[in-house]
Amino acid sequence: MDTSRNGTMTVIIPAYNEAENIIIAAETVSNILQNAAIPYKLLFVDDGSSDETWAQIRYASDRFPHVAGLHFSRNFGKEGAIAAGLCNAKTECAAVMDCDLQHPPEKLVEMYRLWQTGIDVIEGIKTDRGKESFLHRFASHGFYRIISKLSDLDLENTSDFKLLDQKVVKIIREMPERNAFFRATTFWVGFRHATVSYEVQERIAGTSKWSGGKLIQYALNNIAAFSSTPMKMVLYLGVFMLIFDFIFGMIAFVQKIMGIALSGFTTIILLQVFIGAVMIISIGTIGFYIARIYTEIQGRPRFIISDSCGEDEDEYTAVG
Repeated sequence: MDTSRNGTMTVIIPAYNEAENIIIAAETVSNILQNAAIPYKLLFVDDGSSDETWAQIRYASDRFPHVAGLHFSRNFGKEGAIAAGLCNAKTECAAVMDCDLQHPPEKLVEMYRLWQTGIDVIEGIKTDRGKESFLHRFASHGFYRIISKLSDLDLENTSDFKLLDQKVVKIIREMPERNAFFRATTFWVGFRHATVSYEVQERIAGTSKWSGGKLIQYALNNIAAFSSTPMKMVLYLGVFMLIFDFIFGMIAFVQKIMGIALSGFTTIILLQVFIGAVMIISIGTIGFYIARIYTEIQGRPRFIISDSCGEDEDEYTAVG
């Protein structure tokens, strides 16, 4: 194996109300990487947790020499946590994984070895989603099929579990958009790709922080971030309604000429309801994209770091 690349890997671990998992994650990942003789840093990003997550991160940074932490001033979301980690990952490569160890940390070794051979982006691909409800599995599968079709990127079974070379990290870090979709961005930037298959593990502690409402909002934001197809569908609906109205109008005109009494009050009401629904959906879709444009032009930071700990704690990028 060509191991021309050598360097330190920063493992970025977003955490939101994961106090029970911090020490276990730090110890587990550290042991695996130390046994594989891989130089590493663990960078926990506390996404404005309301429990003892930050206190546990500080404790982990005191206990483990390679652990550092960032604490947000409030909850900015997982995408903001990943962005903060990438902005502060100065090592030769950086990996992202979940704090609950549902992403098996032993796969980091396989990812690192692939990076050593010259691969720039190593994607974690799920072969088994673990224990999920039928509804959650169905919704996730549907979302990734939709966004894959709309964006022309194969995102089925992908995750945030991946490793990036520093040059890829630098490009993603410098992208100006506020509402990024990290999972798809790594495909969009290109470079040499490889995949690592894994099975989703059981959470070591705690419960998922993703509610149904948050998942729906996450899906809508990410579809809008990588596709303008919903906007095009508004145009298609308008053309369809024009054709439909033209046909209906011609039928009414012919009936008038032939002296056939025009009737159908129920039909008229149904048509009005249908047209009204199409207009509301169209206005809502356009409004959603306008809201995203408004958010982008405001230029507000994706994250604000209020505290840090570990090595180089005074050198972290606090706003990004």
